[in-house]
Formats: sequence, C-alpha cells, structure tokens
Amino acid sequence: MHFRNRFDAGRQLGEALKPRYGDRPDALVLALPRGGVPVAHEVAQILNAPLDVFVVRKLGVPGHEELAMGAIASGGATVFNEDVVQSLGIPRYFIDAAIDRERGELERREREYRGNRPPVDVRGKIVILVDDGLATGASMHAAVRAVQALQPNAIVVAVPAAAESTCARLRTMVDDVVCLFTPEPFRAVSAWYEDFSQTTDREVHNLLAEAVS
Repeated sequence: MHFRNRFDAGRQLGEALKPRYGDRPDALVLALPRGGVPVAHEVAQILNAPLDVFVVRKLGVPGHEELAMGAIASGGATVFNEDVVQSLGIPRYFIDAAIDRERGELERREREYRGNRPPVDVRGKIVILVDDGLATGASMHAAVRAVQALQPNAIVVAVPAAAESTCARLRTMVDDVVCLFTPEPFRAVSAWYEDFSQTTDREVHNLLAEAVS
C-alpha cells in the first residue's frame, strides 16, 4: 500500500503541486467525482485554490458500454471518439439517445453535489484536474477534451497513482502531468490504497460545501 486513504493521497499530491501552483490566483482545482473529490479537497486546501467538480459521463457503444464512443461533461461540453464512431458505423440516433440518457444522470449529480451554485468559469484559468488514480484513464481523457473546449489558459492532470503508459499519453494532451506513483504492473487504483472505500454523493456534497464556506 502506498496511501492510507484518499485524504492522505491528496495531501501528498498537494505538496508536490505546491511549488508550481500554490497561491496562484488563476489556479482552479476540478475533481472527477466521486473518488477524486477527497483527493482534490486536500489539494485545493494546500494550494489555496478554489475547488469544484467536473462531472464526466461516458457514452458507451450500444452492447459494448465499456467502449467509449464519446462523453458529456460539466459545462455542456460533448466530445466524441470519432475513430470509434466511424469504424463501427454508429448511427446518429444511437449517439443522441446515449447523450439524452447520460445527461439526466450528469444533471442529477451536479444538483446533488453543487446545489444551486453555478459551475465555475474556467476561461483563462490554470485548471488542475484531479482523480484518485488512473488505470486506462478514459474518464480523464474525456475530461481533458471537454475542458479544452472551455478555453482554459492551461490544463494540469494530477493524480496520486497511475499506470505509466496512461501518464505518458496524457502528457501529449495537456500542459503538465503530475503522477506521484507509477508502479508496473499497475493492476488497479485500489491496489495502492489501504482504505479505498466508496465515496458517497453526500460526502462529495459536504466536501464541496466546506470548500466554499
């Protein structure tokens, strides 16, 4: 085990980020819920930066939902994996149906997590995207592509543990990548935490409320 829990991981990650991003007025920490929120909460405190969530919902290929044909995300961003869509000949009505289905869940989660507070504006910001770890990195890839459409000044991906190959791919997409721990073989994110119990919607809500209080 490398981290006691997500809060411990977040504190270690925050200290690694602090020399570059601490006390910067243009820094913004966005967590991928749910597991990324406790990590990002500690990061935001150490950096003295605002915290919000960036909800991503994968659009699965019909019958093969584990394969992403795209994703929708906070702020109304929609991204597509054009290679998958074209190679499988997925019709537009399938895509539209998936978007409608996942948008409902995305909106539910945003209401649950954020209440009546509007999403933060990322334009001109250094956006630090945080999750509790990355195996394939599919959700983080979708988040990066969605944030890019919202015109930030820079995008940083920061995680406590990740597969080295995933970090390498992300380095070609964003301005900075901080992966504290990249063991090989990686196996799974949970393998590197002593306590990897599920983060609940209520815990996410409470941590976000605490961050803005």
